Amino acid sequence: MPSATGSAPGRLPFVVRVLAAGTFLMGTTEFVIAGLLPEMAADLNVSVSQAGLLITAFAVGMIVGGPTMAMATLRLPQRHTLVGALAVFALGHAVAALSTSFTVVLTARVVTALATGAFWAVGFVIATTAAGPALSTRAVGVMMGGLTLANVIGVPIGSFVGQYTGWRGPFWALAVLAALAAAFVGRFIPRTGQRAEVSVRAEVRALKQGRLWLALGAAVLIMGGVMATYTYITPLLTDRAGIPAGAVPLVLIAFGIGALGGTAIGGRLGDNRPMVTTITASAATSLILLALIPASSSPVVAVVLVFGMALAGFTVNPVVTSLAVRFAGDAPTLTSALTTSGYNTGIAAGSLAAGRALDSSLGLTGPALVGAVFAALTMLPLIALALRGTAGSSRIVRAAARSSTAPPSAASSETPAAPPTTPPSTA
Repeated sequence: MPSATGSAPGRLPFVVRVLAAGTFLMGTTEFVIAGLLPEMAADLNVSVSQAGLLITAFAVGMIVGGPTMAMATLRLPQRHTLVGALAVFALGHAVAALSTSFTVVLTARVVTALATGAFWAVGFVIATTAAGPALSTRAVGVMMGGLTLANVIGVPIGSFVGQYTGWRGPFWALAVLAALAAAFVGRFIPRTGQRAEVSVRAEVRALKQGRLWLALGAAVLIMGGVMATYTYITPLLTDRAGIPAGAVPLVLIAFGIGALGGTAIGGRLGDNRPMVTTITASAATSLILLALIPASSSPVVAVVLVFGMALAGFTVNPVVTSLAVRFAGDAPTLTSALTTSGYNTGIAAGSLAAGRALDSSLGLTGPALVGAVFAALTMLPLIALALRGTAGSSRIVRAAARSSTAPPSAASSETPAAPPTTPPSTA
């Protein structure tokens, strides 16, 4: 019978699904703002483009918080880090729900993002370690599936609830659910000793890998492309496509289904054909976003293209995440955090550029144009990575539970996981 960290051959460990539940909440809070922008802007007395800074601020918090919190908690037990992150996450949402100040809400978003960055950085390491090299991309795909499932269920429900209770209702719900998740994670994440078997110096030394930075560059650009459009999707759908505001959550469900499908596709294909999968998906994302510019005046076509944007764009994510952790070899913690920061750098840059485009003469179609450019640029680091090859160190630190009384030699030992029998193709 599989344990919390083990599983039958060919099956993912249960702990990966536990982590996916946590990322569901993280994804909901990050993206639900897109469906609540008009309400939040009116209630907090700011413009819609200013309210969009709540998404940008969250992304910036994760950019800084991911690596910082990963290093700060490197020697702490994994379970303590995850539970603490969820507790801060819950508190941040409660503070935001109680406030009438845009500045306070913005600050609470940043603090919440710091906690989210810590959770993701630790979670990705646990997931890839528990799954082993042969299933690492699939494990990342399932964990990120919690994020994309948030777009299918969490974000639309949050938008529906927000229309009847105001934007504070979803924030209170997230605070309560995060508190419950902290208890759940505390129950199912195994007890471990210190957080990692490597030093801070080893983590930093892993950043010398040139291929790692190419993978991170792709993460930045593809997420920037998708989120540039998604951040301001509500005004595009209501004012240009003519879709009623009450139906916007249904379109967000279509986006979420596409994102979930893309994550699953990337998780399945990425272990064997990483470069073909990512380059094709990036090109498709750019073309879809370009098509959205003239076609967004048609409600049906707009919904189909929003679905396609998510399907193609999110195919890239689990692949580049798994590659980045693989390139880091025996020091994946900081790299995992930087991957999360990379995605959020893209979100921050994409949403900021899209906000400027929205206020320019480009109007409602400006964000889609910005997204198309970002997605097209994603192909540059991916092509460079394909030329350099993706085969390399696949050793991942084994997060085996250790007694707190273990001798120093045991605490510093490294037991590399067996590499996959068939290395991923560089095609």
